[in-house]
Amino acid sequence: MIRIAIAALIAAAAPVAAQAQSHSGHAQHGAHAGHQHADFASDRLHVRVEGQGPDVIFIPGLTSSPEIWQDTVDHLGGRYRVHRIHVNGFAGAAPGANASGPVAAPVAEEIARYIRDQGLTQPAVVGHSMGGTIGMMLAARHPDLVGKLMVVDMIPFMGAMFGAPGATAESVAPVAEQVYAGMANSPRAAYDAQATASINGMINTEARRAEALEHMRESDQKVAASAFRELIVTDLRPELSRITAPVEVLYVKFNDARMTPEITDGIYRMSFATLPSAQLKRIDDSAHFIMWDQPDRFHAELDAFLSAK
Repeated sequence: MIRIAIAALIAAAAPVAAQAQSHSGHAQHGAHAGHQHADFASDRLHVRVEGQGPDVIFIPGLTSSPEIWQDTVDHLGGRYRVHRIHVNGFAGAAPGANASGPVAAPVAEEIARYIRDQGLTQPAVVGHSMGGTIGMMLAARHPDLVGKLMVVDMIPFMGAMFGAPGATAESVAPVAEQVYAGMANSPRAAYDAQATASINGMINTEARRAEALEHMRESDQKVAASAFRELIVTDLRPELSRITAPVEVLYVKFNDARMTPEITDGIYRMSFATLPSAQLKRIDDSAHFIMWDQPDRFHAELDAFLSAK
C-alpha cells in the first residue's frame, strides 16, 4: 500500500518532466525586476538575490523556475535576504555541467560552495520537491552550513515505489535506467497528451498550471531525465541522522483516491524515522505545489519556521 501511494505521486510527475525541451539560455529570466544575480561562477546553477536581513535559500523542484517562489518572496517583504537557486537545464537556463550525469547531488555541493563563498552564516534553506532532496543532501552532508531546513512535499527515498517492500537503491537501479531511457529518448509529442493531466494532479489552482507547464517546456529533456533517475536511486534515510539543524516537513495527502490522510501520515513518519526531531505537518486541500494551492497556510508556516529560535 505504501508503495502504491508513493507511485501515485511520482507517476503524476514523470510524464510532465519528460516532455521538457531544451532552451538556449536564461537571459529572459535574468532581466526580472527587483533582483540581481549573485557574483558566483558555477556551471551547475545561478542565484538570484534580493532583500536584506537574515539569509534564506529557496530551491525549486524538477524543471521549476525560481519564479515559483515569487509570491513567497513578496510576502516576506524584504525582511530577509533571499537567495533563489536556478538549476541549470531547467526553466530556460542552459544545461551546463548538468547536461549529463547526476544533477541534485552536484547542485547541493555547489550550494554549499555558494554559502561559503558568499560568507553566509547558517542560512535557512527551503526546498520544494527535488529542491527538498537537495536541501536534505545539503543539511546532511554539510551540517555546519545550514541553520534550519524546510522540506516541501518530498520524501527521502522515492525509489521505494519501484520495488518490493524493503527495496534499496541498488535493487531499483535497473528500473531507474528504464525510466531514464523513456524520458530522455521519447519524442515530445508522446508526452504532450499527458502533460495537462499531470499538471492538474500537481496543482489544484488552475490559474497556476500554465506557469508550471511553461517552466517545464523551457527545460532540457535529458537534464530532467537524469535528475529523475537520480531521485529514484537516492536514498537519504541513512543520512538524515547527520542533520543537526531543525527540520520541518510540509506535505500533502497523496493524489490517489485509495490513500487516506492517515496512510499518508504513516508514510511520512516511516520515511523520516531516522530523523525523529523533524516536525511533520500535513497541509490539507492542497496538491504538490503547496505554496500556490494554500499560500496563506504556507506563508504562516514559513513565518513561524523562520522566526523560531
